[in-house]
Amino acid sequence: MSFDTAGDRILEPLRANPITKTVFGFASTIGDFSIIWHVTGLLYAIGSMHRFHQAIALSVALGAESIIVNQGVKRIFRRERPTVSGDDRFDVRTPSTSSFPSGHASSATCAAIILIWMTGLPLAILWIIMATIVALSRVVVRIHHLSDIVGGVITGAILGAIAVPIISSIIG
Repeated sequence: MSFDTAGDRILEPLRANPITKTVFGFASTIGDFSIIWHVTGLLYAIGSMHRFHQAIALSVALGAESIIVNQGVKRIFRRERPTVSGDDRFDVRTPSTSSFPSGHASSATCAAIILIWMTGLPLAILWIIMATIVALSRVVVRIHHLSDIVGGVITGAILGAIAVPIISSIIG
């Protein structure tokens, strides 16, 4: 049994449970265009000009991440998705790019790394949980293979690790 097939079987109970079905379906949708991460940054920025500058830097970094992943890395691999428009039990947007790596997993990981740098503990735990749910949601809704998520996490970690020192040198 392949890694992707095993992951799909393990996650099948999440597709059948009404609570997890709702959570992962919602997470997949709010992960589109990094909406959850832009909103999170802006909410964190309330009341502080320095945090506002950090939130803008987060959004700019996520824009760069999206271009690199969607217009660069995905064009190299051109992997087919497990389904054309996801599992019928979920109402998700049909992506126009290839499957590998997962853009949701990449942006979630990149955002979590930048947010951890911005906020530190104890919020770091929240960012990791949110990023994990958004990333896994793409396998649950059957828009990605599990290996796409792993590739997205690695890609996002690299891009986040590159972004933090750049942001730090610009805005401190």
